[in-house]
Amino acid sequence: MNGTLAVTLSSILAADQAAPAAGFNPMNLVLFALFALLIIMMIRKQRKTKAAAQEKQSKLAPGVDIMTNFGLFGHVKAVDTENNKIQLEISPGVVVEVHSQTVSKIIEPEGAALADDSVPDDVSSLTRDLDAPDVSHETVEETVARLNQENKKDN
Repeated sequence: MNGTLAVTLSSILAADQAAPAAGFNPMNLVLFALFALLIIMMIRKQRKTKAAAQEKQSKLAPGVDIMTNFGLFGHVKAVDTENNKIQLEISPGVVVEVHSQTVSKIIEPEGAALADDSVPDDVSSLTRDLDAPDVSHETVEETVARLNQENKKDN
């Protein structure tokens, strides 16, 4: 009887084990889609980083002002692409040698920013506010009266 009880118990335990589900599980599809999205985003970030590094290396030439990762500002004197070294003049007569990967920022000259601004051909910008009242000799009461009058015009 003890043997039949063991057989019966083992048959009950075997019956309780579920057969593997043979079918399509939509959660697997969602999991694979998220995994693919993660890989695509990592590849995209890597390409952007590589493009930014190549752009920085293309702009790096003698005569350019740069800032290193550790906050050292200087003027590039020479670039050694074989050894990845840059000779950087940090003050007149003081030249240090740094690795080219330490360049964090290429400083644009301020003259380039001024060249984009448009300069008027006439003097109209100089005479723009000549019809405004001279407020340098007003008393406090006159200033308050003038501002109240201007406020009434705006409303």
